[in-house]
Amino acid sequence: MSRKSPVIVDLKFDPAVVAKALSTAFADREVINVADPATAGRDLAGIDYAIVWNPDPDLFSRARDLKVIFSGGAGVDKILSMAALPEVPVVRFVDPSLTTRMSEWIVLQCLTHLRQVSAYARQQRDRLWHELSQPAAEDITVGVMGLGILGRDAVEKLRVMGFNVIGWSRTKKIIDGVETYDTAGLETFLGRTDFLVGLLPLTPDTTGIFNARLFAGLRQGGALGKPVFINAGRGRSQVETDLIAALNAGVLGAASLDVFEQEPLSPESPIWAMDNVVLTPHAAAASDERALFRYVESQIRQFEQDGSLGNLVDRTVGY
Repeated sequence: MSRKSPVIVDLKFDPAVVAKALSTAFADREVINVADPATAGRDLAGIDYAIVWNPDPDLFSRARDLKVIFSGGAGVDKILSMAALPEVPVVRFVDPSLTTRMSEWIVLQCLTHLRQVSAYARQQRDRLWHELSQPAAEDITVGVMGLGILGRDAVEKLRVMGFNVIGWSRTKKIIDGVETYDTAGLETFLGRTDFLVGLLPLTPDTTGIFNARLFAGLRQGGALGKPVFINAGRGRSQVETDLIAALNAGVLGAASLDVFEQEPLSPESPIWAMDNVVLTPHAAAASDERALFRYVESQIRQFEQDGSLGNLVDRTVGY
């Protein structure tokens, strides 16, 4: 029986959580956890697999014989930007736990803005008893930009809550019961949108796409007066100076942000102090390490049986 290749793990998650999840994973092969000081300086040649999230800059030069790279999350832009990235398959993490968590966050933010939770919180702080106008979900059109696995699930969950939902992607996607637009229809899509949800991958085309010009194209005068921007995709898809200016000028009424151009967000950023912004620390859909390792185990098992892999990244489009 041939020797099974070890698996390299280089995940910049909570080290204790990773170590605990690894204690019950990959029972049939060795695991080399880069976070373990005992692995420092270890020769990584001849190893087939690596699971990575924000890996060490020299990882790929040390592990020069990799056959497959598994991303520890849904995003792969940081992996693809690494200079020493080998020409081997890169696999995205796709799991119901990740998808469900993202949809929970998106629905939560849409309901937060619909039901004006931040305004009521300010009234509570000021001990003010005053009922605000409450539009129904069906009065709000949510435009979702990015119709991959995460986007499609968010569309479905938002429709269950009664929102009117439309979608946009670079190329035309067909979703039953949902109007969708492609690049040529962006202006029309924006003009119909009250709540804009960003779930785009980061590519050269999407870097900085959420800018002043785009915000200015959103519908004004809807059920809540001003449009809302909700981003849980990639931080560098938004131009934060434009976003802050739009919020201050009333082009946007509010925002919910889970991702930022630079992370962690600088303590000096004015976004922290904006009372019309809901801010979370890239926590909308944190990877479940146990689910991640089960996913990679199943992918490796299939790969070693017949050479096939699922959820492969297309490097030509960046996701």
